[in-house]
Amino acid sequence: MTHIEPPTFSADVALFTSVPREARLSDKVADMMLQTILSRKLEVGDRLPSERELGEQFGVSRTVVREAVRALVAKGVIAVRSGSGLRVAAVDAAAVSESMSLYLRGGSLGFEKVHEVRAVLEVYIAGLAAVRATDADLDGIRGAHERMQREAADVDAAANDDLAFHRLIALATQNELFLLLMDSIGSTLIDIRRENLGSGSSPMTLGQHEAILDRLVGRDPAGARAAMAAHLEGVASWWREHRQSAASTEAAST
Repeated sequence: MTHIEPPTFSADVALFTSVPREARLSDKVADMMLQTILSRKLEVGDRLPSERELGEQFGVSRTVVREAVRALVAKGVIAVRSGSGLRVAAVDAAAVSESMSLYLRGGSLGFEKVHEVRAVLEVYIAGLAAVRATDADLDGIRGAHERMQREAADVDAAANDDLAFHRLIALATQNELFLLLMDSIGSTLIDIRRENLGSGSSPMTLGQHEAILDRLVGRDPAGARAAMAAHLEGVASWWREHRQSAASTEAAST
């Protein structure tokens, strides 16, 4: 009779997969409440049932409801108002932008990844702004440009003017979502703006801003997109060269 060896298993190969963990009851309740709000069955300002009533509707304890409510309050979806109980809150755009900005500044995404997204976003924004900008929008963009010209010697002020120039172009699209995204990414790049301007990029930046402004005033979407693309690539190239030069200097000194 042929002897058959029993199968052997390497210690490095897992035989079983981990058992999926069930979500906590409070998380399930919070998700159901959130879906109800997002489905527009509840509008901003609407009053929610009390914790006792919610507990009865969900068939859970008030402790579970309290934990679910606490999670939604932390997300800014529900507000607890003294004397009026729980109400659906308006999600604050500034809070969303700040959260994303903090993620970008504290995360592992480097300049190149942020620059890729910025290039796609801002080039498209420039084309829309050339079509949709009002005269007041153009006056605001021009004002930011002229302010940066006056304050070019002050790196911090010029960096803020640079940020305002791009932000006002986003505002000129008449689409608040573009502004929210620009606020999230733009503030992340403020340190890069300072370093570039501090290392002498002001004349280049101002010249490129002038070209963008000319195309916006001329209601030339293709030209505005091209001018913005050239500007962003110029900024990126300056940053790369500056960082490479700084790294070479540091290496030579060690």
